[in-house]
Amino acid sequence: MSRLKGRVTLATVAGSAGVSVATVSKVLNGRSDVSPSTRARVQDILEKHGYVGRRPEPVQRETVELFYQGVVNAYSVEVIQGVVEAGQAAGVDIVLNSRPKHPPAANATPGRAAPWIRQVIANGRRAAIGLTSELTDADLAALARARLPLVVIDPANTPEPDVTSVGSTNFAGGMAAAQHLLSLGHRRIGYIGGKPTSGCNQARMSAFRSAMEAVGAEVPSKYIWLSDFLYDDGVAGGSALLDLPDRPTAIFAGSDEVALGVLEAARARGLRVPEDLSLVGFDDTEVARLASPPLTTVRQPLREMGAVALRTALQLAAGEPVASHHVELATTLIVRGSAAPHGLSSVAAS
Repeated sequence: MSRLKGRVTLATVAGSAGVSVATVSKVLNGRSDVSPSTRARVQDILEKHGYVGRRPEPVQRETVELFYQGVVNAYSVEVIQGVVEAGQAAGVDIVLNSRPKHPPAANATPGRAAPWIRQVIANGRRAAIGLTSELTDADLAALARARLPLVVIDPANTPEPDVTSVGSTNFAGGMAAAQHLLSLGHRRIGYIGGKPTSGCNQARMSAFRSAMEAVGAEVPSKYIWLSDFLYDDGVAGGSALLDLPDRPTAIFAGSDEVALGVLEAARARGLRVPEDLSLVGFDDTEVARLASPPLTTVRQPLREMGAVALRTALQLAAGEPVASHHVELATTLIVRGSAAPHGLSSVAAS
C-alpha cells in the first residue's frame, strides 16, 4: 500500500480502509463497538500513513511548589524523593524550585516579601513546601495573605509558632549520639554542626552538651565548630579540632556530609577512624553506608519527612485541620564501624 499523499485526515484514512469516518474515530478513541478485523485494518492504515490526530487538551493537574535554598546534597535528595513519591500517590505534581543561599540584595525593600516568594504565589500552586529555607516575616505574611498553605521541613531558622513544620526528634538523636560515644569511654568529644540559628542544629548541640554535662565531661569552646552541614564545613571544622594540641578523641558531626569532611581531615593528618578518632554522623543518607569505614550515625526518616510534609500541605489546602503545627518523627542510632572504645589505638599498638 502506497503512503497517502498530502495531509492525512480521518476522511482519507476512512476512504483507504473502506469504512466510515465515525468508525475511524471510534478506533482512535478506543471504543469497543468495532469488530476486531475492522479495528486491525484501520490501525494498520493509521500506522502506515503516520496519522497524527489533534493534540488533546492538556489535563490540568494540581501542583505543589517545593522550594529549596542551597545546594542539593545527599540529605535533600532523600527528602525530595519522599515529597515526589507522596505527590505521585496523591495525584499532584511537584515543582522543584532551587535557589542559592545569598545575603539579601542591597536594594531589597524592608518589610517586603522576596521576589521569589512573590513568584511562588503568582504561580497558582495548591500549596508550598520549604526545605531548610530561610523565610522572613514579610515572606510568611505574604504567603498568609495569599492563603497559600506552607509547610517547612527542617527550617533553617526557628519557625514562628503558627508555621507548620516537619522535622525529627533532633534532641533525642543528639543525645543518642553523644551517649554512644560516652559509653565507649570518650570524654574529649567535639561537635561540628550547622548555623547557630538553625533549629535542628540547636537541638542536636543542646543534647550533646546535656549528655556531656550529665557525666561531668567538659566541653571547651574550642571543641565546638558551627558553620553549615556540608562536606567542606566538615573538612574545615575537622581540621581545626584535629590540629589542637589536646585534640578530641571523638567527634559528633551534625550531618553525614560533615562527617565525611571530618574523615578527610583525619586522613590528611594520618589519623585512622575509628582507631585514632571515633566519629558519629547524623541523617543516615546513602553516603553513610558507602563511607570507609561505614558511618555510625543517627537515622532521620528523611523520605517519610518529605511524605508527611506533602500530605500535611494538602490537608491545609483542603481546609482540613492538622493534629499539630510541628511534627517530629523518631530518630534511631545506627551503629556501624566509625566509632570504637577510647584507647583502641594504644591497645592495638601494644
